[in-house]
Amino acid sequence: MLYSRKTIRPLCNAVTASGTPANSLPASRLLILLLSLLLTPAASVHADLDINEAVRLALTDDPVIAANQARSLALGDTAIADGQLPDPQLRSGIYNLPTDNFHINEEPSTQLRLGLQQAFPRGKTLHYKQRQGEWKATAAMASAELGTRQTMLEVRKYFLELYYQTRAGEVVTETRKLFSQLVDITQAHYATGSVSQQDVLNASLELSRLDDRATRILNAVDINRAALMKWIGSAASLPVNRDFPALPQPVSRQQIEAALPEHPVIQVETAKLEAQNQSIQIAREQYKPGWSAGLEYRKRFGEDPNGDDRSDMMAAMVTVDIPLFTKNRQDKRLSASIQQAASVQLDRDEKLRELKQQLATDHANWQRLGERSALYESQLLQAADANAQASLNAYQRGVTEFNTLMRARITDLDVRLADLRIRVDHAKAQASLLYLAGENQ
Repeated sequence: MLYSRKTIRPLCNAVTASGTPANSLPASRLLILLLSLLLTPAASVHADLDINEAVRLALTDDPVIAANQARSLALGDTAIADGQLPDPQLRSGIYNLPTDNFHINEEPSTQLRLGLQQAFPRGKTLHYKQRQGEWKATAAMASAELGTRQTMLEVRKYFLELYYQTRAGEVVTETRKLFSQLVDITQAHYATGSVSQQDVLNASLELSRLDDRATRILNAVDINRAALMKWIGSAASLPVNRDFPALPQPVSRQQIEAALPEHPVIQVETAKLEAQNQSIQIAREQYKPGWSAGLEYRKRFGEDPNGDDRSDMMAAMVTVDIPLFTKNRQDKRLSASIQQAASVQLDRDEKLRELKQQLATDHANWQRLGERSALYESQLLQAADANAQASLNAYQRGVTEFNTLMRARITDLDVRLADLRIRVDHAKAQASLLYLAGENQ
């Protein structure tokens, strides 16, 4: 573990219990004091990891979100470039140069030409290309927002599962201590002839099964910590805060459903559709003629028969495309653009239907799991604990059999784990609703 100078300097300036400043201590005692600080466990320095901190760490340095943001900026710059006229062309050359002697002064038609030509694409093609690029940039930015929501959802679900496995391990450990005591009690009763050997074997068997369950829970803890490392790195190895993870309360189902068309998944598809609509407009513009304009200066050499210098000349030119044969070019491109736009529209409609289905499922789970959690808290936990305690008392008095006691204890364990499972699954459903509804970060 590394400590900054800000951590160590106050220690060196501290006052010892006897009132002697630390900087006047012998070097050996000061060294021991520093070593004791450096060897302090990490848990005493780092706070336990909670769900909000895990989400914050994940969003701080998510490469997927950063990549989509960079892609959006790149597409925005590209859109501006796509809306500009092509660069003008500079033309230069010597024309009508005689090949018998290559003298530039002999023939009156020999010229040095210097011209500038500018092309103008068909119709409003540049405008629609720029709009298309802007919508692609919007789609990339919506993908970044979608990545943020997906990261929050995944981190929350893995953290909640890690919380469940961690707390479940504690419940099993507590139960194992009790079962270990039951094994000792059963062996003592067996020594006095009060119970059969079968009871001793059953107690040992249940204890071994608890050990197996604890091992499986530890395996699940390791898996979920490894999954969290994808987003938060080494912080995933920190102890999990004992408080139950608190999430923001979602709005009503009606409000979530009304806002689904603004969900990033739909915003991405909407932006793709608008970009494709610009392709349709571009295809329509190809039926219009494109044109280019040029201006040329022509330098002439030599002299006229009267001895005067030959006059220089200028030329202005306009070139126009004539889209006569459109059947296999413009018509096909327009048809393809329209079909592609229809495909994107259908994809958008399908994704909206999927979000509505997901909302119905998640809201039903959230509502029913909340009802079950309330039932466990108000009745089942107390009933299972009272039943287990009553069975233990009855067994100690010799009123009931050992199998009844074991079933009661196992039922109490299962009810406690089921209560924890339901509360965690309820929180997962709540996280899914927050993914659909969105929240201010």
